[in-house]
Amino acid sequence: MAKVLVFIDTPGEALKKASLELLTIARSLGEPAVAFNGELQDGVAAALGEYGAQALYRPSAAELDDYLVGPKASYLAAAVQDSGASVVLVENSAEGKEIAARLGIKLGAGVITDVVAVDPDGTAHKSVLAGSYMTTARATTPVAVLTVKPNSVTPEPAVTGTAPQPATVEVPETATAASARVTARSDKPASGRPELSEARIVVAGGRGVDGNFGPLEDLADALGAAIGASRAATDAGWIGHDAQIGQTGKTVSPQLYISAGISGAIQQKAGMQTAKVIVAVNKDAESPVFEIADFGIVGDLFEVLPQATEEILKRKG
Repeated sequence: MAKVLVFIDTPGEALKKASLELLTIARSLGEPAVAFNGELQDGVAAALGEYGAQALYRPSAAELDDYLVGPKASYLAAAVQDSGASVVLVENSAEGKEIAARLGIKLGAGVITDVVAVDPDGTAHKSVLAGSYMTTARATTPVAVLTVKPNSVTPEPAVTGTAPQPATVEVPETATAASARVTARSDKPASGRPELSEARIVVAGGRGVDGNFGPLEDLADALGAAIGASRAATDAGWIGHDAQIGQTGKTVSPQLYISAGISGAIQQKAGMQTAKVIVAVNKDAESPVFEIADFGIVGDLFEVLPQATEEILKRKG
């Protein structure tokens, strides 16, 4: 049976939904193993066993988070050698894709990014050209490295499973000797909303919000959604750049994407067109966003969104 290595970076106190999705995909491809970085909490270890991890690996260098991505790629390369994995699954974040690229060079492996589904034979499906087309690809190298978008599959636990004891993977000293070091960090203020790239529901605003994200935040809180934005909104300083969705921002693939006051230019489409259901609210009936929307409302978002929020709260009781 093929060995599949899943990379989980700093799992914290609980596994993210994206990590559970990777483990679910890994079980469909073969025998899952997990290479993690950081502390392994008891609850995380139990979840890894529940989702089928047959082997666990930790780096010999405990301070990998003190460096940029280079040492993590070196650690994964060593973990692939120790585990005998033929497939490596990584989260499709900006850092995950950079780690995958470096890992591909180290192993001479084929790398496929922005994956939204994987067949049991390893064939990957991905959306290209701003989501206009779906393509299939399969690496022909001995090792394949895939970065998978969140919300691609429904996480499913294994029938049985207990977490094995982690084995230590030796990270070469040269991996950290010449690597850039992180000198400081600052905590991001907690919003109480889900992380944007993993959220099942996203409410996004653009130039049409005119600096007022209040109605969007009210709707997002009623739905348990994350807040996103177009580049125009982030460049204007109305919301932080970490909320930007699009070709130069984050890529999201939620079950429901609500676009408010966004024109739907090609750059924005690139970041959200794989959403399962798209609802657009815009005053301009000719806005490009209506071409990709499943449901469209031509109207003022400052009138439409409060009505939607009121009705949702009424139905929630």
